[in-house]
Formats: sequence, C-alpha cells, structure tokens
Amino acid sequence: MPAYILEFLLVGFGLILLMIESFTTLKNKAVLGKLSAAALLIVFGLLFAVDSSADLGDTFRDYYHTDSAAIFFKGIALLTTLSVVLLSLDFLPVLRRGINGPEEADKGSQGGIGEFFSLPLFTCAGLMWMASAKDLVTMLVALETVTISFYVLVASMRRNVGSLEAGVKYLILGALSTGFLVYGIAWVFGATGTLSLEALSAASPEQWSTWAATPTLMFGVVLVLIALGFKVGAAPMQLWIPDVYQGAPTPITAFLSVGSKAAGFIVLWRFLTPFLASEAMAPKIILILAFITGATLIIGNLAAIGQSNFKRLLAYSSIAHAGFLLLGIVSDAPFSTIGFYLGAYLLMTIIAFAVLTVIRSRTGSDELVAFDGLAKRSPFLAFALVVSMSSLAGVPLTAGFWGKFLVIAAAVDAGHYILLTIAIIGAAAGFYYYLKVLKNVFWNEPDEGIDLDSQPIGITTKALIIAYTAGIFFFGIYPTPLFKALEEPAPAAQTAQR
Repeated sequence: MPAYILEFLLVGFGLILLMIESFTTLKNKAVLGKLSAAALLIVFGLLFAVDSSADLGDTFRDYYHTDSAAIFFKGIALLTTLSVVLLSLDFLPVLRRGINGPEEADKGSQGGIGEFFSLPLFTCAGLMWMASAKDLVTMLVALETVTISFYVLVASMRRNVGSLEAGVKYLILGALSTGFLVYGIAWVFGATGTLSLEALSAASPEQWSTWAATPTLMFGVVLVLIALGFKVGAAPMQLWIPDVYQGAPTPITAFLSVGSKAAGFIVLWRFLTPFLASEAMAPKIILILAFITGATLIIGNLAAIGQSNFKRLLAYSSIAHAGFLLLGIVSDAPFSTIGFYLGAYLLMTIIAFAVLTVIRSRTGSDELVAFDGLAKRSPFLAFALVVSMSSLAGVPLTAGFWGKFLVIAAAVDAGHYILLTIAIIGAAAGFYYYLKVLKNVFWNEPDEGIDLDSQPIGITTKALIIAYTAGIFFFGIYPTPLFKALEEPAPAAQTAQR
C-alpha cells in the first residue's frame, strides 16, 4: 500500500466526523472523540502495511518521500494526535466551559466539541505530509495545513480570555513566519531555478559554487531558517511559545509541543541536507545554526528556572529541547539520533501533559502549587510525573538520557566545544527546574480544599500514562528497536557527499 493513502484516509475520516456533527443529533459528543481515536488507531495499524518501495506514480514521485524517516515521523504524528484526542476526552468538562461559558455548559451545551475532535485529524494529515515533502511548495502547503488548523484549535475556548489571546498571538506571528517562508522559497528558487530538494541534492559542486558566489541564495536560506525556527521554537523566534502554550487548551499545548515540533524538525532536516552537503554553503549555514543553537539552549534552560506555572515551564522546556535537537543537526548527527530524541520527547512530554490535564480538570489551575502534596493525593499521578520529569532531565535508564547523550556525543565528535559547554550547563539547569517540580509533589503539604478523587481519572488517560511510562523505561534500557526503525541510509545528499 502506498504511504499517501494514509493521509487521504485521515482527511476522509475527518470529513465524516464533520458530517456526523452536522447532520445527526448526539446527546454526548464525546462519541466523536472516541470515533476520532478509532480512526487514528486504524491508520496507525495501516502504517505497518505501507510498502516504502511501492511506485508512487508520476503524480507523487517528485513530491513525496517514503523513506524510513518519513514513515517514522508519520508514526510520531499519529501517536501524538491519538494521545491528544484521548487527553481531550478527560478535558471535556473544562473544554465545554471554555467554549460555551459556565452557564451553557451547566445546561449541557456541547457546541464546538465536534470541530475540536475533527480538526486534529486534518492537522495529523498535514503533519504526515510534512514528513514526506521533498519539494519546497509541498512543504509549504503541508505546513500551512497544520498551522491553519492550530489557529482554530489554540483559540477554541472562545469564552476564555487566555485562549483567545493565545490564538491572536499565534495567528499574527504564524502569518509573519509564513511570509518569511514564502519569500525565502522565492529567493531560493530565483537563485537555483528549482524547488526540488532532490534536484538541489544532485547539483554538482560547480553549480553550488556558482549559486554561492552571490548573496541571493544565502538570503533565501536565512529567510527559510527564520520561518522554520518559528515552527520548532528556536531563538530568537521563540517569543510566542510561553504565552501560546499557557493560553491554549492543555491537550492542544501538548499537540503544539510534540507534533508540531517533530514535523518542523524533519522539514528543517530535509531542507538543510543539500545545503550542508555543499562545501560552498555549509560553513556559513553551520555558523548561523551555531548562533541559533547557543541562544536557544541558553534562553530555554535559564528562563525555565524561575517559572511557577507548569505550562510555562514546559514551554521553556520545549525551547530547551529544540536547542538540543539543533545541536544534533549542527553537529551532523546521524538522523537516527534526531529521530530517537524526538521519539523519546513524545513519550515524556505527553506524560507530563496527561498529568497536567488531570490536575487542570480537577483544580482549575496550571500553577505548580496545584501539584502540592500530589504524592499523598494521587500516588499514580505522582509516579508518572517523576518518570516524566526524570526523563526530560536526562536521568540514566530513561529514554531522555539516551537522547541527550547521543546529541552531546555528536557535538564532541564534531568539535563544537563552545556549544557543548552551553549544552552541559543547560542540562544541569534542566535537572534543577525539572526536579523542583518534585518538591511540590513530595515535600509540600496538599491543599485540603482540593479533592482529586471528586472525578476519577479516565481509563484512556490512565492507559496512556501507563503505556508511555513503560516506553520510557523500555527504550531507556533497550533503545535498539527505535534505532532499527531509523536505520535506512541517509538521503541522497549525504550519500553523495560520502
């Protein structure tokens, strides 16, 4: 089965959900969330039936990748979206109040719920197209499919001022980044005469020398880097992240933090591959990337130290991890390192947001004080949070440890000692701000007025936390399966260079 069938299936399922929402009367629209989760499970199962060597035909051959990187990131997109939909089912009480207002929610109003469960399917399809894009225009269209869906999802709690503010900020800055991307692509096309990344990879050293002799191509590359830096949360394009993460519905914040970042990094990696393979372009681009990486590591890790809001702490954590991933790219780490890091990041971040979703639904707060005495109130959630924070910090025997270790090892091999020093300082800071959360969990006394047992944890959320917790330990002890999933040879640019 060709891989592109998966994206068409997701779009079809999304349209079916919208039609069910429009033409039927459902007493409980949580059914739509369950149907959405079922659709994602079906597509994820079909992912294992994809024939990566299948002939894509003339329509897709020049625009669509089916290599192991694309298949792996499609899996990340599907798992992330499935996790978000399942978390949204436990977040429904807060969502109803945020969309319809307290009075209407108390009357049972369910307006806007159907769209909230349909849009993630379209978003996931866009993320999967991004993973397979090998043409700059395809990359742009897929990216905007994702971004436009996020505009709606971020501002979906229209009765909540924070959500509306986050939506406006994301819309304005997202539109600005799209302008940079389109303009940059135009300059790249003007300098090279092609929009195909494969054609750039196949260009001769003489062609690259000619293109690099004028500032036109470099200017276009810088504009594209600015746009993609916005998508992955790299400095100095990270300013939107804390406010948008804090204001968006908690499951959507998880979607932004994991799905959007993973897709942004595979697009960034694919875009940079032919340029970094060129001796004429690589030194300049590596220098730019080194400055961005250093700034991202510093800002993400140091700004997280003083945060008292858990969402904002995870927002700066997201920036810090973007810095580590950029360190891998600038150090020419093998793609398996980048892919493993993002796979581990999926597991540990989703657990953190799953715990936050439960706490937010029960207490109405995202602040760290809402976690006071969690070990006494809910040992299950406390243990999950310990595992998540430990893995994010890079404690040995967790998947997060291997992610940071491999990136740092690549930096040592590449001789980027200044960036390496910054990364080690950032990792040390991470131990402080991740593990300080555990102070609230274990040492602070619980608020007697908060009862976590007033509403039991949903079975889907509990199953998700258990599965991802097991995954963190499994891949922390035995990481080989993830590496095997990514062991296909690198793209043509790197192969030609070797």
